[in-house]
Amino acid sequence: MSAALSTARTVVRVEASALTGLTAGGGCAAKYSAARLEELLRGFVPADVENLLVGLDPADDAAVYKLDDERALVFTVDFFPPLVDDPSLFGRIAATNALNDVFAMGGTPLLALSIAAFPEELPIDVPARVFAAADETVRAAGAVLAGGHTIRDAEPKYGLAVVGTVHPDGIWPKAGAKPGDALFLTKPIGTGLVLASKGDADEAIRWMTTLNAAAADVLRPFTPNAVTDVTGFGLFGHAYEMASRSGVRIVIDADAIPALAGAREAAAAGVRTGGDRRNREYAPVEADGIEEALLALGYDAQTAGGLLVSLPADKGLSLESEFRARDLFIRRIGGVVEGAGVSVG
Repeated sequence: MSAALSTARTVVRVEASALTGLTAGGGCAAKYSAARLEELLRGFVPADVENLLVGLDPADDAAVYKLDDERALVFTVDFFPPLVDDPSLFGRIAATNALNDVFAMGGTPLLALSIAAFPEELPIDVPARVFAAADETVRAAGAVLAGGHTIRDAEPKYGLAVVGTVHPDGIWPKAGAKPGDALFLTKPIGTGLVLASKGDADEAIRWMTTLNAAAADVLRPFTPNAVTDVTGFGLFGHAYEMASRSGVRIVIDADAIPALAGAREAAAAGVRTGGDRRNREYAPVEADGIEEALLALGYDAQTAGGLLVSLPADKGLSLESEFRARDLFIRRIGGVVEGAGVSVG
C-alpha cells in the first residue's frame, strides 16, 4: 500500500504527568476576554420570557428560571483546560468551580452533567480519575452527577453543567450593591500567580477544592445585597462588574486584600498569568500609588475563588462573628459608596 493511501497512524501515548503540557492556558485564566465577550453579546437578549428571572440582561453567575412562587431553577455551565497535572485534582477543582456558581446565586446544587474533552491517546485511567473526583465533589455539594458528554480533543477540558434550586425571593444578584454596604471576601486570592510560579501550591489547591457551600449557608440569613464568586476576571474584574451593574462605586482597602502564601512574592518577581492583560483592559481601577505587585494580585485570574459579598455595614460584625464561629475564612476588604467604578487605596 502506498504512503498516500495508508490509513495507519502513529499513536502517541500521553502520560498523566503531561496534562498541563497539553494546554495553552488552564483554569479560569482560559476564559474568553471579558471585553470581547461583552462585545460579542451586546444586543443579544433572550426572548422575553416572564419566568426568566436572571439571563443576559444583565448577565450574572448563572441563569435563573422561576418554576412557581416557591421554586426557581439555577442553571450554569463551566469548564476549562487542566491547571494541574494530577487528574483527580483537576476533576475536583473543575467541579468545585462550576458548583460554586450556584452557591454564588444563593442556590443549592441539585444535578450535574459532565462536559469533557480528552485526547484518545491519554491512558483511560486519566479521564476515569477526573470523572471519579468530580463525582465525589458533586456528592459533597449535595447533588448528583447524572451523566454528560465527552468528545475527542487534543487539549483536555473538563467541567460541569449544574442545575440547582433557589427561592425566587432569595436570589443573590451581582447588581444589588448599595451605598453604605461593606464588602467581604471569603477566600484569599492569588491562585493563578502561585501555580504559574511553580512554587508550593498546597494552599492554593486546598482553596480551589473548597466548595463555597459552607460560606453560603452562613451568609444566607444575612440577606446580602449583592454576591458574586471571584474567578477568571480576578478580584478587580468582579468588583468592577458588581459596581457597574449596581450603579455604585466600590472602594477596596489595598492593605486588607488577603493573598495566598507566595502570591505577592510571585507578582513582585514578575510572574503574570494569561488573564492579567485582558482583565486590566476590561476593568480599569483607580489605584494611584499602589504597587504593581498588588495590582497583579488584584487582576490575577482565580479558579474556584471565594464569594465577594456586599451587605449593609451594620451586619458586618455579626457576619464576621458567624464565620469565625464555624472556622471559616472571611475578610472585610472595603465598602460601597455613591459614584461609579472601583478604587483601590
